[in-house]
Amino acid sequence: MARLVLDFTAPLRAFDLELTLGIDGTVALVGPSGAGKTSALRVVAGLLEPSRGGVFFDGEDWTPLPPERRRVGLVFQEYALFPHLTVRGNVAYASRNGVDELLERFHLSHLAAARPGELSGGERQRVAVARALARDPAVLLLDEPLAALDAHTKLKVRGELSELLRELRLPTLLVTHDYEDAAALADEVGVIVDGRLRQLAAPAELVARPLDAFVASLTGANLLHGAARRGELTEVVLTSGERLFSTDEASGEVGVVVYPWEVTVSREPVRDSALNVVRGEIGSVVEVGNRVRVRIGPLTAEVTSPSAARLELARGGIAYATFKATGTRLVPL
Repeated sequence: MARLVLDFTAPLRAFDLELTLGIDGTVALVGPSGAGKTSALRVVAGLLEPSRGGVFFDGEDWTPLPPERRRVGLVFQEYALFPHLTVRGNVAYASRNGVDELLERFHLSHLAAARPGELSGGERQRVAVARALARDPAVLLLDEPLAALDAHTKLKVRGELSELLRELRLPTLLVTHDYEDAAALADEVGVIVDGRLRQLAAPAELVARPLDAFVASLTGANLLHGAARRGELTEVVLTSGERLFSTDEASGEVGVVVYPWEVTVSREPVRDSALNVVRGEIGSVVEVGNRVRVRIGPLTAEVTSPSAARLELARGGIAYATFKATGTRLVPL
């Protein structure tokens, strides 16, 4: 597979974006709004000039090339389809070669004469991707590719896009604020904050070993604050008073990282191998697909729908959140 290399500094309004990154497969940049994610795409596309370094594709320096000479397919956040053109016209705008093949590939042939205003969100996204591929790109850039979709449509389209990226095998850079989208679509995920890359790793690695509190919270973890003291196990006294234990070594002020799926919920104290127990009032109870997320004191736990019904979580009251020391990560604050 070809390789895209980014090594540049680009001045933004509040800070400089500094990025050094090699892309073989699909890499997602995830982070808060204004972190520099979309600016990274603009540098690759030739729409933003770096003050240092540049963009290199298979050893070729793309930095001096204007946007039209870079083999880049760009899918915009809101898809940026031309409302006055048909589906066929939008795809053909990038290139008139292979339009019928692209329409068939993306199951758009029957919509060739329709205009963007007549399409669903998922259909508009497929048109935008087909238009980007009509340029025969060497690199694919995706700006918040699922942000314009409702929750139901997003799951279906995310699966389709994931299959497409594996099939294309193009160096692909996508940006998103949604870690679940990044984890589902990318081989590696980079967490970017204020123009700096905090951590770059496979999605599972970010969850298992977040480098700091921000990365942990971005990947969906509970984050509690406490003071750690080393022993056979590290004991952490939370600011709320509870005592927890972790197999991680740490001392001083730490962030305690626990993922919702690591937490077991009960109505009575449970005596088992799990050392950590937090007792609290049941707060919000939210269904997410076939799972239920429940807030117990400072923690969010994730349980199955049958478990939530059996425990009558919807009626509120007191519950116990239990989790193991081996599933309790400690990170610097």
